[in-house]
Amino acid sequence: MAFTNEVRGTYQKELEELRSAGMFKVERCIHSAQGTDILVEFPPGAPPRKVINMCANNYLGFSSHPDVVKAAHAGLDSRGYGLSSVRFICGTQDIHKQLERRMTGFLGTEDTILFPSCMDANSGVFEAVLGEADAIISDRLVHASIIDGIRLCKARRDIFSHTDMEDLEAKLQLHSDKRRKVVITDGVFSMDGDTAPLDEMAALCETYGALLFVDDSHSTGFIGKTGRGTHEQYGVMGRVDIITTTFGKALGGASGGCVSGRKELVEMCRQKARPYLFSNTIAPVVVAGVLRVLDILSQSTERRDKLESNSAYWRKGLTEAGFVLKEGDTPIVPVMLFNAKLAQDFSRDLFDEGIYAIGFFFPVVPKGQARIRTQLSAGHEMHHLEKALAAFIKVGKKYEIPGKTREEIIARYGA
Repeated sequence: MAFTNEVRGTYQKELEELRSAGMFKVERCIHSAQGTDILVEFPPGAPPRKVINMCANNYLGFSSHPDVVKAAHAGLDSRGYGLSSVRFICGTQDIHKQLERRMTGFLGTEDTILFPSCMDANSGVFEAVLGEADAIISDRLVHASIIDGIRLCKARRDIFSHTDMEDLEAKLQLHSDKRRKVVITDGVFSMDGDTAPLDEMAALCETYGALLFVDDSHSTGFIGKTGRGTHEQYGVMGRVDIITTTFGKALGGASGGCVSGRKELVEMCRQKARPYLFSNTIAPVVVAGVLRVLDILSQSTERRDKLESNSAYWRKGLTEAGFVLKEGDTPIVPVMLFNAKLAQDFSRDLFDEGIYAIGFFFPVVPKGQARIRTQLSAGHEMHHLEKALAAFIKVGKKYEIPGKTREEIIARYGA
């Protein structure tokens, strides 16, 4: 047997080192539907307790919305549980084509192709549309799934400093001899909550003949005047060549994603993207739910507007309380603690106060950048936010965090 006691011991030692450093991740089991108030079992084996969820991607509160659940049931009844196939064999239903058309119209692009997840979309798109004669220039903080997708591609890879347009321009000039150049960015950066300056990026891409790629997973449905995304917010609809996004966050919270953009690039994905060609089709129940979400979003911006109001209240409250926050104006509001063990302890104490918010640390974020990443939802009511803010202040005072600078926190707890 290759997995000897000696091999087992090396893994046990590594896992114990993670525990000792306060970096061991423990999953918390939810005993209810996803929502603002959830029943959570923590620590493992403890009776589930009701807590306020402050760390889900359920930005618009659709994860258990009754209209979406009803639509999903209807999709289950009319189109079945699953397709048992990939799309090009016998896994394409009429509702898949319908969702692709709806997303194309919603995002203002030329065509759309569905993937099992946005991670699959990001894993498949680069290899399908680029080759060794091309260059990829990506923001330093792009999502891990983009990094994985880039690694599968033979194009030349380069990185520009986070949202630094001077550095991006220098890299575009450096790679002027490449057949094609693609600039890669997140629309909203998931760990920090800031946005990419897409207006400036689009202008640079047009000047230097580069394509612009945006992963808008943490934007689609609620950023921009009508929730189209960061390309709407920055006034560049029609100027972004490839958009990838997910149905697993604001658009229902289930699963699935897509590549949307220039029709020729989408068709290349349909012909060559391996996660599309070799993964089962998105389940009909998910497609039906997303279609209902798009119906609701087309009727009103009420949920988007409420989310914006909730986010502003939350950021203002934490700022006035003296916490160190990452700058931004999105529903992602990271409370910076800088130390991994402190983030874990802070999260555990918040749970005792009835607030569910997870500590993030290396390798999810860089070393010395540990935090509690809070995320707002249109499902949050004022009483939820008031209770959560009071809990953050109470726990923060326990650790003497409010009013302290980054340097003071690191001096006390380390980075």
